[in-house]
Amino acid sequence: PHAELVERPPITQEELAATIADFDALLVRSRPKVTAEVLAAGGQGRLKVVGRAGVGVDNIDVNAATQAGVTVVNAPTGNTVAAAEHAVALLLALARRIPQAHASVQAGEWKRSQFMGTVMRSKRLGLVGLGRIASLVAERAQAFDMEVVAHDPYVSAEYAANQGVQLLSLDDLLATADFISIHVPGTDQTRGMFNAERLSRCKAGVRIVNCARGNVIDEGALVEALNSGHVAGAALDVYAQEPPVGSPLIGHPKVVLTPHIAGSTHEAQRQVAIDVAEQVAAVLAGHPARYAIN
Repeated sequence: PHAELVERPPITQEELAATIADFDALLVRSRPKVTAEVLAAGGQGRLKVVGRAGVGVDNIDVNAATQAGVTVVNAPTGNTVAAAEHAVALLLALARRIPQAHASVQAGEWKRSQFMGTVMRSKRLGLVGLGRIASLVAERAQAFDMEVVAHDPYVSAEYAANQGVQLLSLDDLLATADFISIHVPGTDQTRGMFNAERLSRCKAGVRIVNCARGNVIDEGALVEALNSGHVAGAALDVYAQEPPVGSPLIGHPKVVLTPHIAGSTHEAQRQVAIDVAEQVAAVLAGHPARYAIN
């Protein structure tokens, strides 16, 4: 009740840096880049907290925020179900070539033999990362009688076993998984994680889903692996450059693409907005935030 809300959807980086010192809090989704310059300017003024209405904070320089004395909060749970459901939807789309078959029928064709699919039952799903979203994907994949394995150096074998998931080394996962779903954050350590060398170590005929961060996959190497047939298909919701203008992925017959919408449901967008707003209000009132990044 004691806050004035200023909405500036089309703001430029320059305008943000020039005005941020006049604000106590900044709330963003994925588009604005909260750079060191912005945070330095805010730290010289009133800025106390930056709230990211979503999970990933790769559009916020967290180290610069810490140096400027600015708390960064996110909403890591509000859209987890939506993101997990989208990942499973992409798995199904790959297995049964649903988007390609849909486009064919829409074009007036009836080419049933061109869209032979593969069942997911008894196939091995490899999860790269076993956080909140991946755990929900595992639960849903097990309902399809898939065998679920994962690679995550930050979780214990006991934690994975409680979810019916076997932990493997990354090499063993790549060599044996029929489907791979990526669930790692976009960091310096994961950038280019799926490069040509790692893709070559994947089981021949693997199908890959990425609803995590676009820079985890070397898109040029992925296209080469698709063209060679080593990778049977890929379904992507995120890209190294968004939108992926001019990407060879666009129009590729073995690829399913969606425009970064894994977390975009009415329910999820409402929940992450509430979660981050409550935390920003808490910080401004001098209370701790539930999900402080720094």
